[in-house]
Amino acid sequence: QVQLVESGGGLVQAGGSLRLSCTASGRAFSSYAMGWFRQAPGKEREVVAAISWIGHTFYYIDSMKGRFSISRDNAKNTVYLQMNSLKPEDTAVYYCAAQKSGMTQSMGLIGKYDYWGQGTQVTVSS
Repeated sequence: QVQLVESGGGLVQAGGSLRLSCTASGRAFSSYAMGWFRQAPGKEREVVAAISWIGHTFYYIDSMKGRFSISRDNAKNTVYLQMNSLKPEDTAVYYCAAQKSGMTQSMGLIGKYDYWGQGTQVTVSS
């Protein structure tokens, strides 16, 4: 069993930045693909970005490309989401998740993730 704990959320003004962190328990972290997701009120959860166990990155929402960056530090069992130039529409609960299979074609699929964190709220004011 893997436990994921997100941190770094909060309230920020439009144009500001936040860095989310997700720390995993267990020794298998370095073998997992990791993803960041978000869910806004009244909307479905959507995948934001994913990173393979060797550091290949994938971004799934056009409006985030160039503003968000995913990275990982396997020595710290931590994955990060750097969010810049934040917009009010980025307001959501952000979740991280771990995927054991790590297959590239699965990393954008919410249902293929095995472990989930509890989420951290990001609120962007206009």
